[in-house]
Amino acid sequence: MRQRTIAAGDGWRVGEYACDAGPGDRPFEERHDGFTIAATLAGAFTYRGERGEAALFPGALLLGNHRQCFACGHAHSRGDRCVSLALAPQTFAEIAAAAAGASRYRFAADATPPNAALTPLVAGLESLAREASPMQIEERALEAAARIVAIVAGGALVPPRASARELARVAEAARAIETAGDDDALDLAALARVARLSKFHFLRVFRRAVGATPHQYLIATRLRRAAARLSETSESVTAIAFDSGFGDLSTFNARFRAAFGTTPSQYRRGGGG
Repeated sequence: MRQRTIAAGDGWRVGEYACDAGPGDRPFEERHDGFTIAATLAGAFTYRGERGEAALFPGALLLGNHRQCFACGHAHSRGDRCVSLALAPQTFAEIAAAAAGASRYRFAADATPPNAALTPLVAGLESLAREASPMQIEERALEAAARIVAIVAGGALVPPRASARELARVAEAARAIETAGDDDALDLAALARVARLSKFHFLRVFRRAVGATPHQYLIATRLRRAAARLSETSESVTAIAFDSGFGDLSTFNARFRAAFGTTPSQYRRGGGG
């Protein structure tokens, strides 16, 4: 496990974690010190918490309660990368009082699947790794925490359960989407071949394991990548749209606005969050 602190202050810390563990590595038990919200950005892993085991793919959020024991495993793929926001109990209680209506609120789920409502927040957490100003990082981190708590408290998005065999095959397909997220030739048949399943069976298995259809997952992957490039580069919106796999600018603008609530140009002017 490689980790670095991006920024930290009184009652909060933002860090980046990269793990290269694989199927042959044994998970070990850890414990959350405070409340944790972590955005999965690459790879896939399983998270065993107080409610059983959940599979996390890029776009998913890990939700950890204070003093909760957990273990992360990589039985079906190697490595992952996350940006994590750790909040002290008193800081989280203040956020929860405003966002969930109860200062004693605790996450009711250990994770959320990739979800359209959460895509901008995952992209926002990823952007914290590129932000230089500690004050701006703190502002964005606390705002993101409040929005995430409000969404999951209103009806926790619980990742579906899947068998170990299904997770192994879906992990291969998800990795193919992450590797070739801008490839127009990527279709259901190609992904089903990667997973070694029929198209219909693959569609059911993928949705059960990830919580989204392959197409929804592909679009979310493209939007997250586009958001990162809008924040990091001065490339034109048109170039980013086409390079991200969108067939025309109007489609990209419409999908981006639907997910992020703003146009790509406005998102860039706002600094990516």
